[in-house]
Amino acid sequence: MQAHAQTDRRAPGPWAAAAVMLCGVCAFLELYCTQPLLPLLTRLFHASKTGAGMTVSAATLGVALSAPIVGALTERLDRKKVIVASLFSVSVPTLLAATSASLGQLIFWRFLQGVMVPSIIAAVVTYIGEEWPPDRMALIMSFYVSGTALGGFTGRVATGILADRFNWRVGLMALGAMALAGAFAVAAWLPSGRRRMPPPRSIALSHSVFLSRWLELFGNRRLAATFAVGFNVLFSLVGVFTWISFHLSAAPFLLSAAALSSLFFVYLIGFLVTPAAGFLLSRVGLRVGIGGAICCSMAGVLLTLAPSLPVVVLGLAMLTSGVFVSQTAAQSHLRVAAPAEARVTAAGMYLTCYYMGGTAAGVVPGAFWALGKWPACVAFIVSMQAAALAVALVGWRKPKPAEGEARSLLKVPLTH
Repeated sequence: MQAHAQTDRRAPGPWAAAAVMLCGVCAFLELYCTQPLLPLLTRLFHASKTGAGMTVSAATLGVALSAPIVGALTERLDRKKVIVASLFSVSVPTLLAATSASLGQLIFWRFLQGVMVPSIIAAVVTYIGEEWPPDRMALIMSFYVSGTALGGFTGRVATGILADRFNWRVGLMALGAMALAGAFAVAAWLPSGRRRMPPPRSIALSHSVFLSRWLELFGNRRLAATFAVGFNVLFSLVGVFTWISFHLSAAPFLLSAAALSSLFFVYLIGFLVTPAAGFLLSRVGLRVGIGGAICCSMAGVLLTLAPSLPVVVLGLAMLTSGVFVSQTAAQSHLRVAAPAEARVTAAGMYLTCYYMGGTAAGVVPGAFWALGKWPACVAFIVSMQAAALAVALVGWRKPKPAEGEARSLLKVPLTH
């Protein structure tokens, strides 16, 4: 009987693994796609830089607002149906965004894109845990993680290149068509999930209990510090890559949309850094690891002040490396700091704080740009990183997690 169950658990084949990776690609294909277009959108819509930055913040705000409730809404539904429906849903506002006649319309469609993303993440990660045996889960999860990184990279680069060669509408239409094709492929390749019993109603949380659980977790010093680090991780990444586009499109660099999109090749460093980060953190510990990672990010941001483009690219590479390590450390600490009975809730809270950081990064640095352009933005972002470093070093103090827990990584990818 056990052997039969194990056979059933191994049922998904290579096409299912490919579908899981494709889910990651499609989920993050559109999320940050307007970053290389910001100087272009500012000119076309006669908008402020903060207004153009809202095309990035609106998508991350949609993720942040829908993340806490999407798990509860989709828990009782068939995993594959949720995944496929969400993939189709995220492609629709992408295509409609290409028809925007005003910046306000574009921001609206970008918000709807973000709203659809958490349901893909939640359903895919749950599907992997239910359909593959424990000894293969990490491998399949790595396919999904790679897909999310590839999707974030492809969306940024493709949009910039197509906008430079044709126009920005063609870039968004291409991404929408790619997401639509991906949805059809996932529908064909991903097998239906195993029959599951719905969760008992007794475990459902009332609104008051749910709120009290949130307040209790925010009162946990170690978790609160982890949420703050998560906010800073995406704030740093989105803040730098959003606002540096205005800096590099002006003199003395004068980069085009295609050239700006090519900067995101440094994003692929995540493929190398993420596996190494897990090994490094298991050796030096999470507090030391997060300290080194944030310092690396701060040094990278400061290097972007250089008048030399190669030095700026080096700074972006250092920032990206530090962010990936910071994210790995934060996810690891979240896993060991949260009570066992509240880890899913804590993960949802982290996801919300994480994407709220990305939302703020698309707007808040605009006030500093108005004061002193890119140098003022750098000063603000570095000060935020320094504050996160202090919070982590204080908040992540003893009690130290057990060695086995410290080496366990929360496998839900968020940095794309």
